[in-house]
Amino acid sequence: MPLTKLDAAAALVVIDLQKGITSLPTAHPVAEIVSRAAQLARAFREQQLPVVLVNVTGRAPGRTEAGFPKFSFPPDWTELVPELDQQPSDYRLTKQRVGAFIGTRLDGYLRERGVTQVILAGIATSAGVESTARSAYDLGYNVAFVVDAMTDRDADAHRHCIERIFPRLGETTQAAGVLKLLQERPPLPTTRDSATEEPPPGRRQ
Repeated sequence: MPLTKLDAAAALVVIDLQKGITSLPTAHPVAEIVSRAAQLARAFREQQLPVVLVNVTGRAPGRTEAGFPKFSFPPDWTELVPELDQQPSDYRLTKQRVGAFIGTRLDGYLRERGVTQVILAGIATSAGVESTARSAYDLGYNVAFVVDAMTDRDADAHRHCIERIFPRLGETTQAAGVLKLLQERPPLPTTRDSATEEPPPGRRQ
């Protein structure tokens, strides 16, 4: 389904597109996922909307039946993929839980900027994306899922989230739809300084 609207204060949150995770096998070509997420990040920056780039360096300590392999991260395992082209205006967030809200300042950062809508992309659909979405929904944000800018290691888990879980938490859409809504936003106001700037000496009309 297409996104019904893009809130005036929307933020893009990109989950765990880091070198170690993008090197793992996934249900969809990871290069396509990264490319769409990078396109979205550029478009949000152009509209001066918040871009949150999340990486993960740990996991909650509780015991689970599935377990979690313990290993030392290689030197670049937690580094964001260069295609995201991180900019000084981006909010860089490192988490040690599955979701991006628990144990971080993400909610405070978004509320300080009046954000009402969270647009999600990244890996993995059934882990970091879903966990972040559940917190966002419970905290009162409008949530949108860019389903062709996310993937999972398990194709069935990815499909289950998109078809059964995400419609209960927000709206599902595709990157092209979000980009179209961004392009249709009113032009950004020109700052007074730039509008009234006089030409340099020797170049007056």
